[in-house]
Order: sequence, then structure tokens, then C-alpha cells
Amino acid sequence: MTLEEVVGCDMADKKMDTVSQALEELLVAAQRQDCLTVGVYESAKLMNVDPDNVVLCVLATDEEDEDDIALQIHFTLLQAFCCENDINILRVSGLRRLAQVLGEPADVDNNSTGGSSNNSNGEPRDFHCILVNNPQCQPLKCQALQEVGNYCDESRCRNQWVPCLSLRER
Repeated sequence: MTLEEVVGCDMADKKMDTVSQALEELLVAAQRQDCLTVGVYESAKLMNVDPDNVVLCVLATDEEDEDDIALQIHFTLLQAFCCENDINILRVSGLRRLAQVLGEPADVDNNSTGGSSNNSNGEPRDFHCILVNNPQCQPLKCQALQEVGNYCDESRCRNQWVPCLSLRER
């Protein structure tokens, strides 16, 4: 490995950590302002009705989900819709961390509930797809949104249309 490769790897790791932290901050801020839609089906419904207010689609999986054909089909359709409507997309691994960031218990179950935990109504929450909405009437003002958007733009410039991040548990 050359010095350029080692330095490049360190810089890439730092960039990924920065973007991961920005994503977490963005999700918390969006949740506080009621600008999140959680769940594959809920997200698909919202994008069908109001795609202009969606600014980010987070598609989350873990290794256990790679063999879930139905989930992968949903992801393919959501990604196509996002590309068609100029919505930034991020693939994220780390469902447990995602649940922690959104204030859910840390013991998210990845089995038959599809990476979900129970919300306050006792209904399962599906963290495989999360949309960040940015309503025109009350725009989301968050530096983290800009950072994540820049990362998505940079990734597209490198022909990586769906950038990937790994959220680390803390």
C-alpha cells in the first residue's frame, strides 16, 4: 500500500464518520420538527402523494436483510422513484444504531418484524426506510442536511448513485 492510499483511506474514514454524525444529527432534528416518515410502506405512500417535500431517503439494512427479496424489491422501487424525483438516497447499515438515534430501545429485532421495534401505540416501527421531509411552509434549517446533501452530490460525481454509510453503535 502506498502513502497516498493510506492517507486516502484515513481521509475517507474521517469523511464517513463526519457524514454519519451529520446524518444522526439530521434525523434527530427532523424528528423534533415532525419531518420524518418511518417505514417502507409509509414512505412509499408519502412519496406517491408529495415527492416535492422529500429531501432524503435513508434505506437501512443489516447483513441479515441481504437475503430478504421482498425488502430488496421495495428498495429498488424506492431508489428508482428517488432518482426520478431528484431525492438524495443513502444506504445505511446499523439498524440498532438508527433505532437508538430515533429514541427507540437498543434491542431492535431483525427477525420477522423486519428490523422494527414497537412505538408508543404498540405498533411495530419499520426502520428500513426513513424519509426526511422539508416542507416549503416551514423549511428544515439544519447544517447537517447540507452536509449529507453534499456527500450525496459528491458520491454521484464519482458515479456512486446510492452512497453507503455504516452507523456505529456508541
